[in-house]
Amino acid sequence: MPEQQNTEYKQSWHDDYLKWIAGFANSQGGTIYIGIDDQGNITGIPGYKKLMEDLPNKIRDVLGIMAEVNLHETGGLYYLEIVTPPYAVPISLRGVYYTRSGSTKQELRGNALIEFLLRKTGKTWDDVIEPSATISDLDANAIDFFLKSAERSGRLPITEGLALPEFLEKLRLSEGGKLKRAAIILFGKDPGKYYPSMPVKMGRFGISDEDLKFQEVAEGNLISLLQEVPDMLNKKFFTKAVSFEGLLRIEKGEYPAAALREILLNALVHRDYMGSPVQIRLYDNRFTSWNEGLLPQGLSLDSLKRQHPSRPRNPLIADVCFKGGYIDAWGRGTLKIWQSCKEAALPEPEIAEMDGGILVTLFKDRLNEAILKKMGLNGRQLKAIAFIAVNGSVSNSSYQQLTGVSKATATRDLAELVEHFKLLERSAASGAGTSYKFIGS
Repeated sequence: MPEQQNTEYKQSWHDDYLKWIAGFANSQGGTIYIGIDDQGNITGIPGYKKLMEDLPNKIRDVLGIMAEVNLHETGGLYYLEIVTPPYAVPISLRGVYYTRSGSTKQELRGNALIEFLLRKTGKTWDDVIEPSATISDLDANAIDFFLKSAERSGRLPITEGLALPEFLEKLRLSEGGKLKRAAIILFGKDPGKYYPSMPVKMGRFGISDEDLKFQEVAEGNLISLLQEVPDMLNKKFFTKAVSFEGLLRIEKGEYPAAALREILLNALVHRDYMGSPVQIRLYDNRFTSWNEGLLPQGLSLDSLKRQHPSRPRNPLIADVCFKGGYIDAWGRGTLKIWQSCKEAALPEPEIAEMDGGILVTLFKDRLNEAILKKMGLNGRQLKAIAFIAVNGSVSNSSYQQLTGVSKATATRDLAELVEHFKLLERSAASGAGTSYKFIGS
């Protein structure tokens, strides 16, 4: 059995593996097997009796936690199972904190460490009081715009007649008359005064990062960015405008509308506000968005492709955006990205953890050879795609002539392009008149 998110295989014990145990304790718990190789084959471990005695004490003395150490035997080979439960308090190894992200161990530093320690105390970054901020730091126009959006969504409890301090208390954006960070992010007149990474950077490139054509920066609170960023993309970056209306609704445009909506919302709402600014890049053949902050504990890149729970990094900010009708609370956003690209017959989008953040890429060119190869098209099918790009369609007989294969092979290849890869559609005509063309062309 291969290694999984909460499982590690090691052929022998090294004290360095205490880092893995600390990482398990700081996340969802996990198990290390000693005497099993990376493929899950039992190799056995010498000196298992001494390890059985030493490991529980070492884990307790060095990490201050208890782990269950069990001995197993299969076919005369002995191996150890070290089971670490999750701990509600932060666990360090000689002052250094580790956690588990997917199937990897990560050392927590900087903002990630601050977020981790806050979470272990029952707080999140956006729930912390900003001591020097006052109500005069808030933008009344942003609040009014939010209230109108929330009225349309029907998700906000009645706030009519409430004074501003009471309104903020109702949204849990203040405590004891003091504003929380979430209030400044959402409605601040100048949130950059407190959090310099608030701006969103946008750049228009050619094919590569070396070919920067122009750039823009959007600044302001989150409510204003939800309006300004789409407007700026429309006016200066997209070749075909998208009807955003403040991200509340999006119609079909240059890229799949629903995908753009979710990408922008995720980047603006779920980012780490103490890291770098959001960076949006438009190339000739793709759209990318990067925001600081890795996936929350318990979520993996694979889980984004299926139904998964919503675990917002900034729950107060996310809750206000939910009440304003911008996002839902069901973790469906990434599913909409994949589905909308599939419906548009575009290559599957990519979501990756990169440089301490999340990079999302939409591909505009379904004919990009590198992408098609990655999808699994064979050389014959690649030739057919290039042929259709020039001639508009291909028939079974022309496919045979182009690739030198039999009719049966051509039929199988074309059926795969229609049914599996969903790149082509079959004409209504039957027999020799049957042709294949790009979906929607």
